Amino acid sequence: MSQDAMEQGQNFINVVDKHFFRNGKPYYFLGTNFWYGMNLGSLGPGGDRERLLRELDHLNKIGVKNLRVMGASEGPDTEPWRMRPALQIAPGEYNEEVLDGLDFLLSEMGKRDMTAIMCMNNFWPWSGGMAQYVSWQDSSKIPYPPISGDGDWQSYQEYTASFYSNENAVTDFFNHLRFIILRENPYTGKLYRDDPTIMTWQLGNEPRGINNRKDFTRWINNTAKYIKSMDSSHLITIGSEGATAHPSSGNDFLVDHESSYIDYTTIHVWVQNWGWFDPYDKESLSPAIEKATAYINEHALLAEKLNKPVVLEEFGISRDNNDHAVTGFVTLRDEYYNQIFTHILDKAGAGSPIAGLNFWAWGGMGRPREPEAIWHTGDDFTGDPPHEHQGWYSVYDTDSTTLEIIDQYTRKFNSL
Repeated sequence: MSQDAMEQGQNFINVVDKHFFRNGKPYYFLGTNFWYGMNLGSLGPGGDRERLLRELDHLNKIGVKNLRVMGASEGPDTEPWRMRPALQIAPGEYNEEVLDGLDFLLSEMGKRDMTAIMCMNNFWPWSGGMAQYVSWQDSSKIPYPPISGDGDWQSYQEYTASFYSNENAVTDFFNHLRFIILRENPYTGKLYRDDPTIMTWQLGNEPRGINNRKDFTRWINNTAKYIKSMDSSHLITIGSEGATAHPSSGNDFLVDHESSYIDYTTIHVWVQNWGWFDPYDKESLSPAIEKATAYINEHALLAEKLNKPVVLEEFGISRDNNDHAVTGFVTLRDEYYNQIFTHILDKAGAGSPIAGLNFWAWGGMGRPREPEAIWHTGDDFTGDPPHEHQGWYSVYDTDSTTLEIIDQYTRKFNSL
């Protein structure tokens, strides 16, 4: 551990007996997903620092202190359905404006005593991710899923899962990890590895084993071990969805999180995507909540066996009747948030390893070009990534009833 890290050690979040601690006190949080933060922080195309500062101030005001952000995105920027511009244009080649945006984001979060979960790769195409690392190596064409074209999700997932077996692609990813972790932030004067604003290095967004489980589990252990070799101060987690509603995902929550280099576990719950909730049928909400809470409880028991905390780091539903307009009603969303917040809070208060949650996702001041649009360069960043219809799950700064609920519960989580 570096001298700087030792001096700041008390500020780093750590794990003791399946719970988070910070400065010797239990650490619980109700946070959000703010994946586009580094792009907003850029002084180049797509950047808007004034908006970034206002978003951080608004989140801080309602008590949201933990942000799950991307610490990686891969080009080229000519690929479809990507967050653009990308941070890494080609292996080892960086967009300096986006990189500066990441520095600025972390600096400003630190000023507000916020913490960051740094997601460093992606199983899905919206930031480039694992598929792009594979394509960089053999110049193969990525078989994109049918967002608005040909292809299928299974072919895409199998292509992406080949990443774990591709030694050169993994080496490129390791080089990115090293570049970021050992980077000095010019705004703070600290190396990233010495910055307590960072809570976690996350291996990726929703990595799945699919048809390549042996190399997948080896990749988890080796990647986490590699990070620990450079940085013993920060926590490491996978970014797992948990079991998911799809057995074909190739996930095994217990086995995947067994590595001694993985500090805590995560789950994602998608009642609408998984077919548990029909936004056109309000009567479907109650059984969907029952399934969601059962899913949470099931994974909490597994986390107990691992003696590691668990975080629900993605969940959300659409507006009433699947309305993608900013003005759409959020009656069912408010009820869903209320129920999930209450359940997690009660479990945490009772000593469960459940320690936090991040709703999906903060749209803030961003506004879609039109409801259900597919994101294009020049559009506002919202909570919905570029491969999804804009306005689907975003929580905007005008969603007053939802924000009141968030504000109410962040206070409860922060005081646990």
